[in-house]
Order: sequence, then C-alpha cells, then structure tokens
Amino acid sequence: MCRIAGMLDHSLPIDVIETKVKDMCSIQQSGGPDEEGIYSNALHSVVLGHRRLSIIDLSTTGQQPMSFEKERYWITYNGELYNYLELRQELLLLGSKFSGTSDTEVILASFATWGTDAFARFNGMFAFAMWDTLNLELYLVRDSAGIKPLYYSITKDGLVFASEVKAFKNNKLLQNEHPNWKVYMMAYGHLPEPITTIQGVHPLEKGTWLKYQAPSKKCFVKKYFQISYTETICDRNDAIELIKISLSKSVKRHLLADAPIGVFLSGGLDSSILSVLAKKDQKELKTISLDLEQSQFSEKKFQQALQQHLNCNHFQHLLKEDDFHQYLPTIIESMDLPSSDGINTWFISKYAKESGLKSVLSGIGGDELYGGYPSFNRIRSALFFKNFPNVILRAGKFSALKKFRRLVYLSIEGPIGRYLFLRGQFTPNEIAIQLGAYEHEVWKLLSESPVLSDIDQLTPQNQVSWMETNLYMQNQLLRDADVMSMAHGLEIRMPFLDADFTKLSLQISSTVKYDGILGKQLLIDSFKDILPEIIWNRPKMGFTFPFKSWLMNNNYVRDLLGKDSHGNYKKFESGEIHWSQYLTSTLIAQHQHV
Repeated sequence: MCRIAGMLDHSLPIDVIETKVKDMCSIQQSGGPDEEGIYSNALHSVVLGHRRLSIIDLSTTGQQPMSFEKERYWITYNGELYNYLELRQELLLLGSKFSGTSDTEVILASFATWGTDAFARFNGMFAFAMWDTLNLELYLVRDSAGIKPLYYSITKDGLVFASEVKAFKNNKLLQNEHPNWKVYMMAYGHLPEPITTIQGVHPLEKGTWLKYQAPSKKCFVKKYFQISYTETICDRNDAIELIKISLSKSVKRHLLADAPIGVFLSGGLDSSILSVLAKKDQKELKTISLDLEQSQFSEKKFQQALQQHLNCNHFQHLLKEDDFHQYLPTIIESMDLPSSDGINTWFISKYAKESGLKSVLSGIGGDELYGGYPSFNRIRSALFFKNFPNVILRAGKFSALKKFRRLVYLSIEGPIGRYLFLRGQFTPNEIAIQLGAYEHEVWKLLSESPVLSDIDQLTPQNQVSWMETNLYMQNQLLRDADVMSMAHGLEIRMPFLDADFTKLSLQISSTVKYDGILGKQLLIDSFKDILPEIIWNRPKMGFTFPFKSWLMNNNYVRDLLGKDSHGNYKKFESGEIHWSQYLTSTLIAQHQHV
C-alpha cells in the first residue's frame, strides 16, 4: 500500500516537473513511509512518483516506479492484487518472464499480455498510473469498488494525478477552491464524487480506466466494471452455502502478505466473522480493539467473548477523553477531504501500528451488502412520501424535528433525494442561511450533481444497498478508512468488498437476503454455527464514540465555532443539532481559518 503522484506536461522542463512530483510525494509521505522512487522521461515530459509502504515483496525487486518488457511500460501503483498468484501462473504459461515476486509486476505483465482487458481480471484494491513509452500513452486505473483513491486534473498542457487532493495544492494551475464544495459538505457530511475542494481536480470513477495520449492531448475514459443486482439466487440454503465458501476464500486471499497483518475487532458481527475465518488460516492471529471508559459505548464484553472463543493474540486499547482532545487537531489535519466521520478509524489505526501491524482486515461492506443500517427499514417511508406534492414536502423545512425537515429532500428526483432524506445533514434553507447563499441556488446545485444512475427498477432494499454503497460507503467510509489509516502508514483491507464476494452478494434475491428478525439475518445464519451467540444475538451499536460530550468539552472546536455567527455551538449545546452536523460546521470553520 503506497501513495502515488505524477505529471505529464510539455510546457515545463523535466527538472521542474521532477521537483513538483517530488513535492507531491513528500506531502503524501505518511502513506508511504518506507521509501521513495521517481521515474523521469525528459523526451516526453513525463514523471511518475511513488511513496512505498512495503506489504508484498519487501525486497528491492518490489521497488517502484517499476518497468517491464525492456522498459516499455512503467508503473506507479498503490494497492494490493489478491489474485496475483493465479494471474502470475497463467501469465507464466503464456510466456511472461518475471524478475521478482510482486503483484506490481503481475499488473505490468497482464497489461502487456491482455491490454485494457486485464483490468477486469484484477481482484483487489488498487489505483495506478502506467506509462507506455512506445505508444506514448498514460493510463490511470482504479479498482472496481473504489477502495483506493486516485485524483487527477487535465490541464491545457497535460495531466497531473495523485492519491490525495492535498498533493495538488502546490500546483499554481490548481489553486482555485471549488466554489460550491461547502454546499455539498453541509448536505452530505462529506464531498460526494466528483466534488473535491479544488476546482478542476476530480476522482477517477471506480471501475474505470483513463487513457491520455501525449502527442494529441486527447483523453479517453471507459468503465470496465459496473455493479449489477441480478437476483438469480433464490434458495436460502444455496445462498448460505455460497456465502460461507466465497467469504472464506476472500479472507484467505486478503491475508496474503509478507508483513504483519491483523483484524480490527469491534465486537460486532462483521468483524467477528472475519476474525473467526482469519483464525483458520493464521494460527497466531492478532486482533485490535478499542474500549471506552463510558460503559454505554463500550463493546468490551463482546470483544472479550470472541477473543476467548478464538484464543488469539489480542491487543485492547483504552481510549480516554483526554486522548480525543489531544489528537483532534491532528486528526482534522489528516483529513484529505473534509468528512464528518473517520475519527474512530484514526485512533484504531494508530493503535494497530503501535501494536506492530502494517495491515489489518476491516468489516466495511457487510452492512451495505446485507442490510445492516436503519435506512433499509426506512426506505419504504421514503418511497411513500416522495409521491407527495413538492409544495408539501418542502414545507417540512419549518419543522422543529430534523427527520421531518429532511422530507424536503424527497422533492429531488432519484437516488439523491432519497439518500439525503435518509442521511442528509443540513437542509437547503439551513445551508443557504449559513453560507450566505440563495436557497434556490443550493437547490439547483444539489439537484444537478452528482449525476447518478436510475435505480427505480431495483427492489426497495436494493435501492438502499446501492445508495449506501455508492454514496455513504464510497465517499465517506472508504475515503476515511484510506486517509486515516495511511496517516499512520497502515493498510486496511476489506474482504466483504472482494470482487467475487460482491458479485455473489448482488445475485442473492432480496426476499432471501433481507428477510429475518435480526439485521443481516442471512449473514448471521451463514456463520452463527462458528460464532458465540452473544455476538450475533445482540443489538447493533456501530463503531462510534461519546462524541456529543467530548465535542461539547473540546476547546479547539469551541474556539473555531466561537467565530460562527450562526450559533452552531449553542445549537449543539442545546441539542438542536446532532454531533455530526456540529462537526461538519467545525470543518467548514476550520477551513475558513487555515
């Protein structure tokens, strides 16, 4: 797991481009602490940069940027390819020659053999740039689940890319702040793709490759993977058996590493399943857990129950309020793009690294695929109310209750309106007041972007699964997991988002997948025979902290919002707004005073 950056720019001398790319890499150094590499092509004004976090092939043969086929292809790569050993064997039979054992070299050999068709063969999390010195083409590629980030900008003289948006901020051509990012931040609690804080800098869409032709300056973008809810598995027993087999294989693939690897163990269902499956392949399994002093937030009894069940090497860390206050400014600074979440991931990543780990497994994806959120139950209300006249829906803004105020969002057609009804932070009139904008302008922005697929043909629960996957998980959970873990030089792997397991999960009929008394009943029934009952027969708590009281007592936040003329601190203090709204306001205030 690494950080990458690069530029192709015919208007600049190669030494200037090298300096810029080295600066971009230095900004991202925490995500690649082990070493740095640079490839330069003066003839075509191309520089590829790399910061390495060594996980697979720790030797010098794994160093990047890496070349292949007599230096025709050059790559800078961030990620892990979990099926690289199978691909390597296939490529050897086809005549490919390898000098090392890294998955990076397998990517190069795959492209040399199959071209862009190779990308659909990859099962992993990755973002990479590849330069073809013969055809003079620069490729950018991102994994099918969008786990690893990749941002780029097309300029009049070429292309610039990086793993983090903050790496662009020293580029004089990319100094303009996106004029509307605060609107999206206040509505979503994060920035939905393709919005970033810098105008002209965009994320490469997941499951997509981009080709930039240097001589013509033409750019082509094409999807190689698309989510599809096919619902072909209708027998519950068949589904359970397939889930057991597929997730077990996924966990085994995700444990492949040449560096220490463990599991985040929250005590919830998803992390417990991963821990039990991982223990089958790693007898000396390490698990990491957080505990809190406040008993109502502690999951220690569940963590201990599973730890005793597994008898694994367990690291338990107690997080105190003083730690929260001490590190909050650093945590906010670590955010590449603002997010009203991710603080928990920063702390668990810190403790994992201190426990000697370089990589951990996380349960992200289980809730989105198998119905673990309250939104799966609330979707029918959304589909009912969205048929009301807009004048009635928008009158909801006058309500004193947030859940009724969010009815206004159902006046927006499609998944945007439904998602913001289910998870929205502030309503358009509240956003307009706080940002000094016209309400109709806010409505226009939120209605027009992002442009999303029509999901009306899906079942109600699969509509939620699609929204939680493509909006909440994509733009918040995955982004937070990446930047907060890489702030500590730690890699997070997500077996539930394995390409094969995801495809299987989307084939299961809604009537089978979402049926049951307990949340994620199908997932429970698939693994309850290997889990203690206390783990699966319990209420869902989520991975959260006592944010309300901690934020209330935080001087750093209070000082920022003390300058806030809209009184969000007082509203938070009186219980008028949720802690996530308060944190959203804090991040906007912090950005204004940087």
